[in-house]
Amino acid sequence: MQLLSSDVARDVIHHGLSLGADFVDVFIERTQSENLDFRNRRVEDTQSGIIFGIGIRLIFGEQSLYGHTNATDREELLRITSLLGARIGKRASPGPINFEQLSYPKVHAIPDRTVEAKYRLSVLRDIDEKLRTDARVSQVTLNYIRKKQLIEVYNSEGLFATEERPYIRLFHQVVMKDGEHQAQAFHGPGAVGGWEFVESLDRGAVVEGLLRQASTMLYADPCPAGKMPVVIDNGFGGVIFHEACGHLLETTSVEKKASVFWDKMGESIAHSALTAIDDGTVDGAWGSLSIDDEGMPTERTVLIENGKLKRFISDRLGELKTGHKRTGSARRQSYKFAPASRMRNTYIERGPHAFEDLIASVPRGLYAKKMGGGSVDPSTGQFNFSVQEAYLIEDGKISRPVKGATLIGTGPDIMTKISMVGRDLQLMAGMCGSVSGSIPTTVGQPPVKVDEILVGGEA
Repeated sequence: MQLLSSDVARDVIHHGLSLGADFVDVFIERTQSENLDFRNRRVEDTQSGIIFGIGIRLIFGEQSLYGHTNATDREELLRITSLLGARIGKRASPGPINFEQLSYPKVHAIPDRTVEAKYRLSVLRDIDEKLRTDARVSQVTLNYIRKKQLIEVYNSEGLFATEERPYIRLFHQVVMKDGEHQAQAFHGPGAVGGWEFVESLDRGAVVEGLLRQASTMLYADPCPAGKMPVVIDNGFGGVIFHEACGHLLETTSVEKKASVFWDKMGESIAHSALTAIDDGTVDGAWGSLSIDDEGMPTERTVLIENGKLKRFISDRLGELKTGHKRTGSARRQSYKFAPASRMRNTYIERGPHAFEDLIASVPRGLYAKKMGGGSVDPSTGQFNFSVQEAYLIEDGKISRPVKGATLIGTGPDIMTKISMVGRDLQLMAGMCGSVSGSIPTTVGQPPVKVDEILVGGEA
């Protein structure tokens, strides 16, 4: 199904060029979504709908102008283009534009299987019932999110590209209480794919992990504070790299010189043990896509190799303003946003060490098994992240659980102190907010050892 006539797209682009634009692109989106909120043993809310819209961008030198609409009418699209071009007031006589459809490798999605809504609801009820087998569980919240996005991109270089992107995610949150004690646990797996991803989850293992985490933290002692070595486990532990360093490697930050790394290309910015990747090509991963929102095929980008800065995450404007080549990383929440350089699946690469080696190397410190949310200053990379599940390390062994732990530091500093990297890489789904809205991204890492970081605690 073609969303916009190529003749109309050609007329819009030709008109933009006639107004003096150096480059014009048109982004068309149709997204069908479904969201089910299950709590208190019943469906609390369900939402579904379709959004459709068109974004038009004109680039004059390094200046970008953007407008959007829900209309497909040729005259309305030309009117918006005229409004954008009027801000510059130039005129030109462009030649003919012939579109050529882009051919590119497809990122493989997890297959879909048609199931009735009644069956999907029964799966959520089953998870809810299993979690409530522990009498201390006071609340269970489950969210099922499914989205199918179809995009088309036309541009003044003659490109026409299209992609269908299916997304699916299942959130689990459990609250456990015992007298004055309270704890919670969270798990939110997601994928590019369909219902078969939910079927592939080991629901028994998910339930067991949530109950174990909540019950462990329910009676945990307060965490001591101070500077100490920390072992951060795999998976969502990668959120620290994403937030405190990854954003500083996007050209949206680099072009403004708002990143401490803007002039560090080729220099050592991390410990030699660390290699970091941003990869849009991982089959089935939540942050994967075959083409970005400018129609460029995605790729695997090595950002940091053995501690040295190798690449930035770049889009078209980023390349124009900084000279750093595009990486297939132009992304946006919807047609209402102009594209910007954004992360995809961003992770620290595997290292040589066994998990036991990391723990054994710490005489006294903290084991952050599961990270939570936090805050980051994007200009400096200064962060403050909570730890959902933590344990003390004493004499090179994991000892008692502790609660209330936070990790405080800066991205540039922590990157130099990750001295050991484990083997067991795991990726976890998340959402990332920035200048072009909220988008699906994946974070990840193997277990890593940070030689020293400030731990905030309640003790």
